[in-house]
Amino acid sequence: MLTYITRRVLASLLILLGASFIVYMLVAYSGDPLAEIKSSNSPSKEARIAQRTEALHLDVPPALRYFIWLGGAVKCVVPFVGQCDLGVTLQNQPVTVALSTAIPTTLQLVTTAAVLAITIGISIGIVTALRQYSTLDYGVTFVTFLFFSLPIFWVAVLLKEFGAIKFNTFLYDPYIKNSTILLISLVMGLLWAVLLSGSWKRRGITFVSAFAVTAGVLYFLSVTRWFSEPSLGIVVILVTGVAIAFGSTVLFAGLRNRRALYSSLIMVGLGGVAYYALQPLWDRATLWLVIGLGILAIVAGWLVGRFMGGYDHQQSSRAAMLTSFGVSGLVLLDQFMKNWSRYASDPHIRQRPIATIGAETPGLNGDFWLTGIDKYTHLVLPTIALILISLASYTRYSRASMLEVMGQDYVRTGRAKGLSERVVVTRHAFRNALIPLATIVAIDIGALIGGAVITESVFSFKGMGVLFLNGVRDHSPNPVMGVFLVTGITAVVFNLIADLAYSALDPRVRVKA
Repeated sequence: MLTYITRRVLASLLILLGASFIVYMLVAYSGDPLAEIKSSNSPSKEARIAQRTEALHLDVPPALRYFIWLGGAVKCVVPFVGQCDLGVTLQNQPVTVALSTAIPTTLQLVTTAAVLAITIGISIGIVTALRQYSTLDYGVTFVTFLFFSLPIFWVAVLLKEFGAIKFNTFLYDPYIKNSTILLISLVMGLLWAVLLSGSWKRRGITFVSAFAVTAGVLYFLSVTRWFSEPSLGIVVILVTGVAIAFGSTVLFAGLRNRRALYSSLIMVGLGGVAYYALQPLWDRATLWLVIGLGILAIVAGWLVGRFMGGYDHQQSSRAAMLTSFGVSGLVLLDQFMKNWSRYASDPHIRQRPIATIGAETPGLNGDFWLTGIDKYTHLVLPTIALILISLASYTRYSRASMLEVMGQDYVRTGRAKGLSERVVVTRHAFRNALIPLATIVAIDIGALIGGAVITESVFSFKGMGVLFLNGVRDHSPNPVMGVFLVTGITAVVFNLIADLAYSALDPRVRVKA
């Protein structure tokens, strides 16, 4: 294993070395970094030219200049060699300093989008594969190809127009027209009728039920002005928690395993108790407090599942842990929603809470809840833009992989042995369907960072995308190479993780030297 990892790392370093040289040469020969100064009439023009020439080593040929940059980059990769030095930008700012502020912004955006796109895309793909050639399958296929063909900048602009500008106008006076209620109810009725298979009678009942429930909920939200002061409340949390408990039990154990179901329902009850018990702590909440409470909730789920599960406690523990995680998320979401009106009425927000530019609101000072809501409202639109584009590929790949696996002999053998469909799908088919997806995920992480360049430009995020574009525009290789170094190392690491994940997903695959 160690020999294999060493070989892969050395091969990746050689590839990065060749690619970095090509990129550096392309940027270095793309233009003159001194053109702006040379065209000015400033009396200090000669001094500025000399200063920039010395800072960027412009008196050295580009090929040799690359090795000067490489000597500083090696100090960033190899520990204890020296201080990291990636050069300076045209504004005489060290690239390491610029990256230290740009990387957290980009990773925050890309990580959120990647996790949601992978989770949602694979889930939809698996469901459509299990219901091949159904109305749901055809509908998802149409939507995924539609999203796959849309340019990211156009999606981002549409989200700014309808997801921010018009939605902020609605939030100022959150009254839903009867025609809008009727249209949304019709769409939801049709959607649920498509999602649930069965006879036309069953679909008709589903359509009427979904139409009535949606219309009633929207009318209630409109009359009570819920969007002005939103909250979930203990009733919604408990009802949703019970649904999560049943879903977790079906996923990990099956409803016949009553111990797993009872373990999950116990965690729902404990979540309801925690909803009231934790109220005094929320006024002085911090990030580490929330993380600690989340870990405590998961540990509690594991303990309850182990105590209730008997000899086969693993299934109960998994179901209880997932239920506890879901209920904890609902409790946290309820607290954020309770602080929504306070955030929207802040003088810096001026009742326009959904942001269109930047990663945070300048000058906004507040507690954990206000700063958290501000961060999420700035992330929501660019994250949705990246998810919509990435969702299509994950859905199609997971569907194709699952269809291939479901036709294998061991799946038919499992069914012939009398295993339930849940066991066949979750324990046998799903695990093997993830093997080709491991490679797709590893490659797509780098592509997602590249896609964030355009998204960051549209939403004015000061991340690595803006740093990269500024370097290309200024014909300055140093910031471009800084971004290249980060993305290149990320791609190498995730490809290595994908190779190692094969042996964990499929016992027949063993990583050997």
